[in-house]
Amino acid sequence: MELSHLALFLRIVEKGGLAAAGRDFGLSPATVSERLAALENHYGATLLIRTTRAISLTDEGRILVEGARRLLAEAEELENRIRLGTERISGPIRLSAPEDFGRQRIVPIIDAFVMEHPDITIDLNLTDGYVDLVGQGLDFAIRQGTLADSSLRARSLGMHRRIVCAAPAYVDAHGVPMHPGDLAKHACIVMRFGQNLDHAWPFVINGSMRKVMVNSKYIANDGALVRHWCKTGLGIALKSERDIEEDLASGTLVELLKDFSASRTSLQIVYPSAVTQPRRVRMLIERLASKLASATAGG
Repeated sequence: MELSHLALFLRIVEKGGLAAAGRDFGLSPATVSERLAALENHYGATLLIRTTRAISLTDEGRILVEGARRLLAEAEELENRIRLGTERISGPIRLSAPEDFGRQRIVPIIDAFVMEHPDITIDLNLTDGYVDLVGQGLDFAIRQGTLADSSLRARSLGMHRRIVCAAPAYVDAHGVPMHPGDLAKHACIVMRFGQNLDHAWPFVINGSMRKVMVNSKYIANDGALVRHWCKTGLGIALKSERDIEEDLASGTLVELLKDFSASRTSLQIVYPSAVTQPRRVRMLIERLASKLASATAGG
């Protein structure tokens, strides 16, 4: 099977439709359909389920996505080594990172990396929600919290605290909560992860771990917006120390309920286990791991 057919199949999956993939390749919808049919005939299996609104992968289609990415990555790396030499790297890197953390910590590292390797292109998806790496064609993602998808591999970047915080203006107006139970009387700013609200905040109370339900006056699925609302004095938030360390240092935000602090979460680089990563992807992962792990050790 021609690699170009596999590349087209991946683009169909990434774009979510045959017409959009065809535009990227300069092909008519009829030609895209013919090549998809040729793939399915070649493998003797239905690869995509198409409706008027969306497409979805069959089990065989998902296997082919993983295998096609590996084959295309190996072919591209072989070509680059011969054509460009082993010292130069080029091509796209597609990744995802949390909104607030991505803007503050990931983007500067990427910018420096691209300055060193100008033939690299970056496709960065900033989101605090779940991302399907395989379905969206991402090389890797930086995620906080527990890894739920067992099909992914993970590289730990260490643990960090989550801090209950507020702006001095909020504290002046509404007082300081002295106990986690006092949060019921305060306006809290809560993150939404997909359909789930992060409104059960963990604390150590009388030597035991307990979760306290907070009053979610403001809700957002964007960590940067939660931080902004908190800094403007609209309420109390639970934020990663990596996201707000400059705000704490400048006094823009203050830590609350420090004696009860219990919330810690992991930071990880995750990637599909069955995919052979191109050298450019491995190099960026190494750079991110080095920089972010150093920041964790230092802070």
